[in-house]
Amino acid sequence: MSGLTCGFIGLGLIGGSIARALREALPNTRIIAYDINEETVAAACADKVADAAASSIDETFSACDYIFLCAPVSCNDENLAAVKKVISPDCVLTDVGSVKTSIHRHVEAAGLLPQFIGGHPMAGSERFGYANSKAQLLRNAYYILTPSEKADPDRLAAYRDLVEKIGAIPLILSCEEHDFITAAVSHLPHVLASTLVNLVRDSDSPEGIMKQIAAGGFKDITRIASSSPHMWQQICLSNSDNIASLLERYIEALKAAKTAVEEKNAQVLYELFDSARTYRDSFINTSSGPIKRSYEITVEIADKPGPLAAVTALLARNGINIKNIGITHNREAAEGTMRLEFYEEPGMSKALHLLKQAGYDVKAVF
Repeated sequence: MSGLTCGFIGLGLIGGSIARALREALPNTRIIAYDINEETVAAACADKVADAAASSIDETFSACDYIFLCAPVSCNDENLAAVKKVISPDCVLTDVGSVKTSIHRHVEAAGLLPQFIGGHPMAGSERFGYANSKAQLLRNAYYILTPSEKADPDRLAAYRDLVEKIGAIPLILSCEEHDFITAAVSHLPHVLASTLVNLVRDSDSPEGIMKQIAAGGFKDITRIASSSPHMWQQICLSNSDNIASLLERYIEALKAAKTAVEEKNAQVLYELFDSARTYRDSFINTSSGPIKRSYEITVEIADKPGPLAAVTALLARNGINIKNIGITHNREAAEGTMRLEFYEEPGMSKALHLLKQAGYDVKAVF
């Protein structure tokens, strides 16, 4: 599939990551980029990710085999009107949005539905923007395709093959099915994380004691609250019916939990936690979802000078790249005080083996 020409309208975290993945997997691909931020496109060209910078959505995109709509949802109408003037009849038009029904309607109104195959790479980060994009973001992540009834089966097969080549896992759904599923597993969790963070903020003492000791589980389940506010505002506005319906069901579940706590109903409380644990432990261990799976371990180390350097030096000598290091001083969980994050699973597995061999108390974090 070398020799493709791919155009990107918008080059943020996801668009940039797809472009980088294409560059790595299919180096002969020609990549054309347009973004309202000229510095972003200049950076992509400097990185050799983009071959050409477009100053607008113009005839430069007429040579494209694929055009990726990666700008905010609020820009779709204006961008589609411009795309319609320049798109080749043989080009596949796609997007990367986390809500699919609305973009299908926009594309149909623009008269481009036969060429459109919706796309949603289920990968992300609490960070955003082209500067944080990376090809690895898509590796082993589900990449959902939502073709319309008018989509050409051969084009769909080619797009599916392209997704596999960049390291992602294609999954074909209808746009309606996609939007309900992602409302449950992606959109609702962002609403819950943000409301939980705000609840703690509003319940904290003037001295900020809750914020001071917040760690472990609280940080884990609220990490996605650091994502782009504008993006999640747009997602909630675009998928409001599904999110509101699931919120209503969740509120009822919370009421039931509140009743069990108030009544000290031991059996109901046990079943709540046990059923959740069983279902959670059955999840496929893959790098998909609204936030990319992190590869993390915890290491018990003595609270004195030297052990931190010893651990990092051991990993460095064995060529293991550490993505992030954290230190937890409180002991609310069973894990140790040192938390190491790696870019990929092989690095994490090798680190686990080496540190156990060296006598450290080390655990993987799931």
